Amino acid sequence: MASKGATLELAVLGLLQETPLHGYELRKRLNLLLGWGRLLSYGSLYPALKRMLRAGWITEVTSASPGVSRRQRIVYKITPEGTKFFGDQITEAGPAAWEDENFNMRFAFFSRTSADVRLRILEGRRQRLQERLDRARTTQPPSQPGGRNGDRYVTELQRHSIESVEREVRWLTELIDAERGGQAREAIGDPRSRHQLRTSQE
Repeated sequence: MASKGATLELAVLGLLQETPLHGYELRKRLNLLLGWGRLLSYGSLYPALKRMLRAGWITEVTSASPGVSRRQRIVYKITPEGTKFFGDQITEAGPAAWEDENFNMRFAFFSRTSADVRLRILEGRRQRLQERLDRARTTQPPSQPGGRNGDRYVTELQRHSIESVEREVRWLTELIDAERGGQAREAIGDPRSRHQLRTSQE
């Protein structure tokens, strides 16, 4: 399972590939990107940036702030080593890519991955959620009047959790079908693929 710190570092590298950013803007974009249940604090961001500086994935550039004060501010830029590391990691499609927070970050950068990688991650995520859904359905205790299991708020919370996972499974299925459809259209549009398709049908 990927740590939250590793997920944060990869998200930072992905954003810095688009443009250099200072800490305030980086934190704002990360909060929009990651969608965690709580806002990302500077206490989490700056230690991650220091680790990335030591690893050689980013550099600091000092620039003057616009306005009267002309106060110096630090802007972070990705290095060639950081670009390579990001490229290697973002194409990893194993089980770590299916976890909740890591999946959201990976999905946000899907445009930088191949269709095969996207499909493997989507299918893995759906499998993981289906397993979670099956466990929830089989372990859900029967409601008994007067007991804790009969508490309607507990029952509603369980129902809400199951329905949330069911919605995501449906959403993932739609995405998987769209990815497969896109791959099929690309294959048919390729003259070599059309020839292979005709040959297989003969």
